[in-house]
Amino acid sequence: MLVDSPPEQRAETAPAPPTRRAIRALGLLASVVILVLVALASIAIGAKELSLGQVWHGLFEDSGTYGDVVVTERLWRTLLGLLAGAALGLAGAVLQALTRNPLADPGLLGINAGASAAVVTAMTYFGVTSLSGYVWFAFFGAAAVGALVWFLGGSRGATPVRLALAGTAISAALYGYLQAVMITDQAALGKMRFWTVGSLTSASESTILQVLPFLAGGTILALALARPLNAMEMGDDTARALGAHLNRTRALSMLAAVVLCGAATAACGPIVFVGLMVPHVVRSFTGPDLRWILPYAAILSPVLLLGADVIGRVVARPSELQVGIVTAIIGGPVFIFLVRRRRTAQL
Repeated sequence: MLVDSPPEQRAETAPAPPTRRAIRALGLLASVVILVLVALASIAIGAKELSLGQVWHGLFEDSGTYGDVVVTERLWRTLLGLLAGAALGLAGAVLQALTRNPLADPGLLGINAGASAAVVTAMTYFGVTSLSGYVWFAFFGAAAVGALVWFLGGSRGATPVRLALAGTAISAALYGYLQAVMITDQAALGKMRFWTVGSLTSASESTILQVLPFLAGGTILALALARPLNAMEMGDDTARALGAHLNRTRALSMLAAVVLCGAATAACGPIVFVGLMVPHVVRSFTGPDLRWILPYAAILSPVLLLGADVIGRVVARPSELQVGIVTAIIGGPVFIFLVRRRRTAQL
């Protein structure tokens, strides 16, 4: 006698009905609208408030006035937040699917810390000052720490607790190294005291153009991995039966995460919890299908990052609170909630 699958399992493995697909598509469109509104708020809100008319004038009728200059500066900052947020959200979703670990996150697994430590080393000891120079150090640091965390936490079977502990321990050691470098080198302290907490203040046309190729390549690769990662979430044996190449998928997934995190960290510094929070919110209304999770994460993660940046500008006027601090304040309680949930062992 055949035993029927539980309703929850059938709901997850069965193809989504047309009505549900339409709802998801409408939700994706609504997410784009929300992102546009938050982006406009990011340009309009700051130490100097701008009306929508001033924003429009600065975007399309730039005449070099002070208001137009402010709009241009905030535009590059908004574009960097959009790109970095999408990169971190995609990297988090890919890592969670790859490890089947709902606590996986570029910051929690130490990848951001590895990129940060490598960039600080390049700035302090090798005299590298340009983004085009230290972005390669960021990639190397992200890849090295990602491999180390995987070895320490997953070589005998990846579990949420083991990976989280390995990533937390390595992150603590690396951030201790960062603090030691900044304390002993006053010149380094001046250069890095804002960068190391995560900030969008370095945004410029040059910054955008230098990281854009890496972020575009990592985004395309991550989106292309949706189907094989879907297969891997059902178990290695099932994935092989469906034709997935496990080693290739794992390697390409780590490559996508490293490229995305390395470029975002090189441009903005370490920004944590974005890749942890957004995929969870998305998964609650899309289900486990990465063909929907990844696009939603790429759109809603910038909403969180730009929203946090606007909050940082408002609460500390006339100065501002760095966006990395705001996301950490928001993400801490969310992380505690996720850890205390009963179903955090597996996706």
